[in-house]
Amino acid sequence: QGQLVESGGGSVQAGGSLSLSCTASEFIYGSYCMAWFRQAPGKEREGVAWIAPRHTLTIYDDSVKGRFNISKDNTKRTVYLEMNSLKPEDTGMYYCAGTRCGFWEAKAWGQGIQVTVSS
Repeated sequence: QGQLVESGGGSVQAGGSLSLSCTASEFIYGSYCMAWFRQAPGKEREGVAWIAPRHTLTIYDDSVKGRFNISKDNTKRTVYLEMNSLKPEDTGMYYCAGTRCGFWEAKAWGQGIQVTVSS
């Protein structure tokens, strides 16, 4: 089925910014919509932002609206997540995923990348 390779992340103080990128295999990028999920310690994985590669439609969880921006570069099969005004509660493992379009239903997962926001 191919793979998803994430990069970026790291540590930042509250109020700062970080960016994530995810490059998908041709199969995944051509088959699914793309999304970012996150999982904080002790909590369930949750959808953060979603994008349709072949359209301009994006969806955001209420907790990140106005602070995060998901975008794509179809020529590179890459999806980006720009995270601004970061809060300590944004801390967690962030996962790129290929999803069923219109749903937070992941069909393929990246390996995850850590984002840590300190107060």
